[in-house]
Parts: sequence; C-alpha cells; structure tokens
Amino acid sequence: MKLKVATILAVFATAFASSAWADLSPDLAAKVEGVKKKMIEWAANPTIVAAVKAANGSDGLIAGMSNSKWDELTDKDPVVLGFQTSPAGKLAVEWEKDKTIGKLYVRDLKGNLVASSLNKPLLYNVATRPPFIQAMKGAAWNTTEVKQDPTTQAKSIQVSAPVLDGGKPIGVIHTSVGVE
Repeated sequence: MKLKVATILAVFATAFASSAWADLSPDLAAKVEGVKKKMIEWAANPTIVAAVKAANGSDGLIAGMSNSKWDELTDKDPVVLGFQTSPAGKLAVEWEKDKTIGKLYVRDLKGNLVASSLNKPLLYNVATRPPFIQAMKGAAWNTTEVKQDPTTQAKSIQVSAPVLDGGKPIGVIHTSVGVE
C-alpha cells in the first residue's frame, strides 16, 4: 500500500512539475533568457542606478502614494506621466520599443515605482510580488508559467533583474515577455 501511495505521489509530482514548464518551448525559453540578459544590462545603466538611489533616499518619489491612491490616477495624469518623462522613464520608454517586451518598470528598494514605460503600472508598490521579491535576492529571475499579465492583459512570462549598487540590490527592473 505504501508503495502505491508513493508511486501515485511521484506521478502527481512529476505531472505537476512538468505542467509548470509545459508552456515554455525551447524558443520561448531562449527568448526569456535573451530578455533576462537585456534586463541585467539595463539595470546597470548609470541613469537607472542613479534614479533608484535617489528614490531610496526618500519615502518614494511621491510622498504618501499608495496603491489605492495610484489606482485613482488616470493614464494621462501628470503624476503618471512623470514616471515616463524622467531621465530613467525616457530610457524605459525607449527600451520598450523592443517588441519582445510588453512593459518596463523600475522600482526602488521598497518596491515603489521609480520609472515606467508607456503603460501605467497596475500597482505603484509591488513589494509583495514575486518579480520584486525574487530579483531583490540579487539575481535575474523569471516565471516558468505563461499567465495573463495584470497590466497588459497579454499572455506573458514575467522577468525581473536587480538594480545593483556595489553588488548590493537597491531596486528592481521588471518586464513581461509576450507569448504568441
């Protein structure tokens, strides 16, 4: 009986593990790895590092901003547009022209928004979200499952990389890789 249960559990575990990778074809996995390399490069850009350092020296770029207050802002609100028109924001907008990604956000040490590409992020603070938590461990990261992106609504793989200062994570750069 114990052997049957162990066999059933092993089959279930194998099926579960396989399903997590089932959506990542070799081509998609290669595409994700390419984006991770770009993210590491972009995270090291001096303009990005300087913007994150400046944000870390304050209570976020907008004092008192919360996810609920952020939700009340429109896409064209000057506050939202400010994240796209800052020097770091202009880089995010330029880099998003790379059609392999669907969005691009830079976050500070607390998970607050520092810079944004052309679409408004769903959340101002993502400190409890896996793309932020995982990248803050000091290495580039990606999901292994295709899911609908909460901001773009496209089927995607989430990718993030730490913004480093002296080898220490001080923030995160985050994107999504679209899946056709």
